[in-house]
Amino acid sequence: MRIVITDCDHDDIAEERAVAEAGGVDLELFQCRSEDEVIAAAADADAVVVQYAPVTARVLDALPRLRAIGRYGVGVDTVDVPAATARGIAVCNVPDYGTEDVSDHAIALALSLVRGVTELDRRTRAGVYSLSDVKPLHRISALTFGVVGVGRIGTATARKAAALGFTVIGHDPRADARAREVRLVDLDELLAAADVVSLHVPLDESTRHLIDDRALSRMKPGALLVNTCRGGVVDTAALVRAVRSGAVKAAALDVFEEEPLPPTSALLQLPSVVVTPHTAWYSEESESELKRRAIENVVDYCAGRTPRDLLNPEVRQ
Repeated sequence: MRIVITDCDHDDIAEERAVAEAGGVDLELFQCRSEDEVIAAAADADAVVVQYAPVTARVLDALPRLRAIGRYGVGVDTVDVPAATARGIAVCNVPDYGTEDVSDHAIALALSLVRGVTELDRRTRAGVYSLSDVKPLHRISALTFGVVGVGRIGTATARKAAALGFTVIGHDPRADARAREVRLVDLDELLAAADVVSLHVPLDESTRHLIDDRALSRMKPGALLVNTCRGGVVDTAALVRAVRSGAVKAAALDVFEEEPLPPTSALLQLPSVVVTPHTAWYSEESESELKRRAIENVVDYCAGRTPRDLLNPEVRQ
């Protein structure tokens, strides 16, 4: 069995190699960025594990031997899942490896905005010993925390926000969404009521630019925006306009429409925008779990076993 890691920005693949060796698998690592590079690297592969590389219908047509695709992560927006399903190819992700880590990061970003931490740090280092640049600040018990997307990560974020004293409300674009710990409202109601809006939805055509000029204009005056899901959920240009005009007081972003975030990005010119480099998923524990489970899924499938995380069970052998 031959498995190809199309691309990976982790420091090493020791965990993947251990799983591969235990299963008698020939494992190869590449750093593909384009469709053509994926096709060339994965020729004759039984399975691929991908991070950011595109796995499109064209790629799948060029890899007739492919039986399984594993993704390092929760989202599969770089994989054409319907095309894979139509060709009988299993698609696996790791949906819960970073639930605690991403929700922790979302809360950390939210608190940095609520308490003005990063702005106060900048001002103090510049010799400005004053509260004036961050006023008004409010105690957490007086604030409402809105969670958009109440899946695993959104629900964990809501639980942690409630524990801190926020009043928590939620919205989910899925019509069948259920939330045991969050009172669900429609999106406009959430935007109008929430002092903090935290985003936790997958990126697809229904959520691309979910937070656009219209949504931003409906946010509560002085509201704060946190995004730890996918950059494309927020219209960057619209957010820049909203922050510059004061319609949105501040934002904290771990994900961007273009990654890495270019040094010319207008976001970097806004002192009220806090940025981190798509690291919300990371802890030593989550990284280890992600690497191990991503390859275990495809090894199991190719060996005739049911993988733990199969997105398209209709292709099950």
